[in-house]
This record gives sequence, structure tokens and C-alpha cells, in this order.
Amino acid sequence: MAITRKDEARALDADERELVEKSHHPMVQELSDRELADLVKLVRARRDKAQTEASRRRREMRGKGAAKGATPSRADDGSRVKLDVLAMAVRRLNAENERRRQLAAKVSLAENARNALALKKAGEAEAPAETFNARTAHHGMRKNASDRRQNLVRPMELGRQRKAGAVAQAKRDSR
Repeated sequence: MAITRKDEARALDADERELVEKSHHPMVQELSDRELADLVKLVRARRDKAQTEASRRRREMRGKGAAKGATPSRADDGSRVKLDVLAMAVRRLNAENERRRQLAAKVSLAENARNALALKKAGEAEAPAETFNARTAHHGMRKNASDRRQNLVRPMELGRQRKAGAVAQAKRDSR
């Protein structure tokens, strides 16, 4: 179930609220790469802290861990919501990071292709038409005949025979 921004604000303190607000759509795209990396580190640290706190409260409720305060926790709803909000923020930030990485890869690929084409055209212009003292063939590659014999049995027939043998063996084994 989606968590509304009102619920987010209720579950987080002021610092965390500011960090999570930066992870939402319009603001996350305005961040520089360095700011995005720093924000990911901060939100992950807060998420890990909330995860530790939520698990500690669950242990207290089950009676497995010592109470942090005077009495053990009775509910962990608030810490669970806080953990969910911070985990969703980390997911959004990771998605933005991945989107930027893929965009940079596409740009780099196009740039590399342009450079390769320019180098190829430059090489064609400089090279003589045909050099006879080269180690490459002049008339292209020729096909080598395969040494493997051709299998004339259809694969479907092989499977049918294999299954028939397995059934016959099973009948013999069951006697």
C-alpha cells in the first residue's frame, strides 16, 4: 500500500523529512550527481538505524530482548512505518541513480560509435587501394567444410524413443 506524504511527515523527524522530500520526483532530478550520492548515503544510514530500532522493538515485544526504557515496547507500528518510508526513499534514489547511469551509458555508446566511424573513414582514406604484401586474404574468407557427419534422425524421434525406453524400463522395474 502506498504511503501518503502526510503519513511520511508523521512518521519522520524534521531532518529525515527533509531528506525524504529530496528523494521525491521533481527535486531528485535537480540534484547533481555528487549531491545524489551523498543523499543516498544519508538515507541509507537512516534506514539502517530505523531497521535496527524496529527489530529491537519487535524483540522487546516478543520478550526476547531487554527493554530499553522502563517498560518493554507494546507496539512497533511507528518504527515500521518509518522503516517503510525510508526504504521507499532509498528505492527511489537507487532508481534515479540507475536512470542516470543508463543515460550516461547511451550517450557514451553513441559517442564511441561516432569516433569509431570517424577512425574508419580516416583509415580508408589513408590506406592504399590494395597491398599485396599483407598477411590478410585479398578475396575474403572461404567456407571450411565441416568434419561432423550430418545427423539424419529427427530430434522428435529421438525423444520419442528415449521416452519409450524409459517407460519400458519402469514397467520392468515395477514387476
